[in-house]
Formats: sequence, C-alpha cells, structure tokens
Amino acid sequence: MAQQATADVGLIGLAVMGQNLALNMADHGYRVAVFNRTTDVMKKFVASENPPGGLVGCENLKDFVASIKKPRKIIILVKAGPAIDAVTKQLFEAGVEPDDIVVDCGNSLWTDTIRREKEYAAKCKFFGSGVSGGEVGARFGPSMMPGGDPASWKHLEPIWKAVAAKVDAQTGKPIETASPGKPVVGGVPCTTYLGPNGAGHYVKMVHNGIEYIDMQLICEAYTLLSNLLGMKAPELSKVFGTWNEGDLDSYLIQITEDILKQPDPVHKEGYLVDYVLDAAGQKGTGKWTSVNALDMGIPANSIAEAVFARCLSALKEERVEASKKLKGPAPSHSGNRDELIAAVRDALYCSKICAYAQGFQLMREAQKEYNWTFDFAAIASIFRGGCIIRARFLQKIMDAYTRDKNLVNLLLDSYFNEQIQKSQSNWRKVVALAATNGIAAPAFMSALAYYDGYRAERLPANLLQAQRDYFGAHTYERIDAPRGKAFHLDWPEPGRPQVDIVPGSGGGH
Repeated sequence: MAQQATADVGLIGLAVMGQNLALNMADHGYRVAVFNRTTDVMKKFVASENPPGGLVGCENLKDFVASIKKPRKIIILVKAGPAIDAVTKQLFEAGVEPDDIVVDCGNSLWTDTIRREKEYAAKCKFFGSGVSGGEVGARFGPSMMPGGDPASWKHLEPIWKAVAAKVDAQTGKPIETASPGKPVVGGVPCTTYLGPNGAGHYVKMVHNGIEYIDMQLICEAYTLLSNLLGMKAPELSKVFGTWNEGDLDSYLIQITEDILKQPDPVHKEGYLVDYVLDAAGQKGTGKWTSVNALDMGIPANSIAEAVFARCLSALKEERVEASKKLKGPAPSHSGNRDELIAAVRDALYCSKICAYAQGFQLMREAQKEYNWTFDFAAIASIFRGGCIIRARFLQKIMDAYTRDKNLVNLLLDSYFNEQIQKSQSNWRKVVALAATNGIAAPAFMSALAYYDGYRAERLPANLLQAQRDYFGAHTYERIDAPRGKAFHLDWPEPGRPQVDIVPGSGGGH
C-alpha cells in the first residue's frame, strides 16, 4: 500500500538537534515525517513523543518522501560535509522532484551550499539555513539563518517563523521559552531571509566566529580575576551574575555564572570548573571565519586569536613541560579589589564591541565577493534570541544599523564610540596588568590592538612597503601622489630617480 502524503515537512537525522527541532515543529501544529539511518532510533523517538502536530515515522527514504505533501520541504540535519551530498543523492533516488525543497540545516561551509544549489538545480531546490541555539534552542526556539532561492523561502517562511525564538518587539529581550506543547505566542521571530545561495550559512559561520571570541573574552576575564585577586569559583559566579544585570547581559555570561557555582559531582567538594581539563575543542567554524577574513583582507584578528587560543590550550602536555622551564612574573595585585573588577568588566565590554565590529565588517566585505545584500540591522535582530551569542548588546547593534544602514564599522557609531571613550582607560589598564603579570590575554590584547590600529591615521606600513620594494621591487605609493600610482626605487643606487610603475605590475610578498 502506497504511503499517504500527510506530513507538512520532513526531517532526516535524529540526533539531539534533529529530534528537538522535529518536536518544536510538531508543537506548532506541523505534522513531521522523520527518518534516521538507524531505524531503531527513529522508532524509539516516535514511540516516546506525542506532540500536537504529530510525528510520522518512516523506515525507508521512499516512504519518507512519499509521506510529505508537495512541494516537499525536507530538512537535513546530519554531519556537515560528504554526508549532506550522500543524503541528498539518496533523496533523488527515493523520489524527490525538481520543485521539492531540500534544506541543509547543519553547520555547512557556505561555499558547499553555493556549489550544491548549482549542482542539484535540475533535481531539487537546494536551500541552506544556519541554526543556532544548541539542543534547548532547537527544542524551544533557535535563531535561524536562511539563505537560498527566494521562491523556496516563501514555502519555508511560515515554519521558520513559527519555530524560531521570539523577542519582545519593544525591548528586544528574549521571550521566555514555553513548556513542551505550549509555544511562545507573539513577539518578533529570530529569523529572516538573508539572501541567495550560501548567505545563510555564511552568516551562521560569522556568528560562530563571534561566538569563539565572545567565549574567549569571558574566559580571560575569569582568569584575570582568578590570578590577580585569588577569587574562587563561587565568588566569580557572583561577579558574572552582577555583570549579567547590566550591559553585558547575555546567554554566555548567564551560563558562566551557572557553571562557576556548580559543585563537583565526583569529589562532592570543590567546584566542577576546577576539575575540567584546560584543553578546548573546536569544530572548525571559527577557523573558517578566520581563514575567510584572511582571504578577504579583513582584520578579524581577535576572532583569529580566539581560535589560536583553543589550539594552544590543546597542547596540554607540551604546556605542562614548558611551564617547568619557561618562567615569568608571579601574578599579584595590591590595588583596590572592586576597582579591578570594574576595570575587567570595562575591558570585556570594549573588547566585545571590537569583536562584533570585526564580524560585521567581514560580512560587509563578503557582500561584494558573493553578490549578496545584507540587512545588518536584521542580522543583529535575529541574533537577539535563540542563538548562543544572544545578548542585550545586540539591540544596540540593531539600533546602530537602523540609524545608518551604510555604517562602515560599529566603532564609528555614536553609542559604541561613547562606550569606548568612557571605558578605554580601564581597558588599557587591564591589558597592561595582564602583560606585566604574565597572564595570557590574547583576545583582550588583540581587540585593543585592533582599536588602536583602526583609529590610527598613520601606521608603520610605510616602512613595511619600503622593505617590500627594497627586496622584491613590489613598488610603493607616495603621500604626495594620487592613490593607485606606483613607484619603485633602485635601492642599490638610491641616488637614481624614482620610476613610475604601471599599477598592478609589482610582486606579492
């Protein structure tokens, strides 16, 4: 007997994210067909859950495809990379048609999404959508970053807006998640169409790059207070809790407060954070952001430093041996305790502004490369709820781009400029304390270097360019000649006249 098409949407991949997103859609009244490579996982999932919309369990892809109403909307939530292509091709064999929409909701490289949309154009409407918020976000409301064919988005939009996180229209604050089966009513959904082909996955990648630096900055604040003031986990938890009531209010600050007050479950004394090995993992999206920034020529140095900090942490055994031979100052601080806590808070906020400035500057440049047109106020808006970097701060970014949609850099916005001017003396104090006390704080330091470099009318690149011309005849421009006009000096005989060079004829070190 042929499978009856009763499902509104299909989902492949029933790991934690897939299961929770399926339940979220079902909570909102959508009937969801589900398939997993391991059939027992699907059967157990369907048997244990009975949400309002309902789940349709399918043991094979042919029945799965047949169970979904046309044009079919099929979400893939499997590991990024070759698995996406493998599942997509299996769907073609199972009966997917050219008007059906296949949506990759994983952490895929945006260029893969661009390639897949072109490669599969004759067989389906391939669509990419970033999803952020972890398992809780997937269950009760993630931030969703769709990019692809605009006509396909019209079919997906009602579902995405239903299941996405919601924020208050006036304050921008996330509306509390509802209990299972009782979705949030009202509010502004944290999703919007971002652009064609890989735009959604690109924005998700930059989101993750910002997430890397946001987390690293918090960790550096933690280690500075620990080393300079000798503060223990429960004291630090209270500090982060206080910070979470002000401008630093965010999901990452909130969970840091929770983590720091968690007792160790093994020893029944002390705190869990003190027993966690200091070797961080990563899945690659921060590296993608950093590599792309290098490719684009955008100075996202703080995001890159956050990636390198994880790489350095992974060298645990090497660092243990190095610590026995490489000596530095013993951290100490004799100043006022409360003043230092306030200074670290200011350094964290200023560095955070620079980190987001770098991420948005990178997206601004990507538009030119990939022929996208981003609405940065809208991007900030959908980051306000559901995603890992959600924060009160994002309302200020949304306001900045609402005031000026062509804003070149967040640092040039009046609000953020004012915040930096108000707090930069403390920021500099903290960076200096980190250096003089031998405490690694690469994110704080690189953010300050970015700020000072960006505000500098003149950088020492004049000497660097002269060096390049000396050893490689790479040419230089002059301050007393029009931009783009190149010169070269015969350095072994510097008395000889400078030579005008046709633009673009120099080398490339």
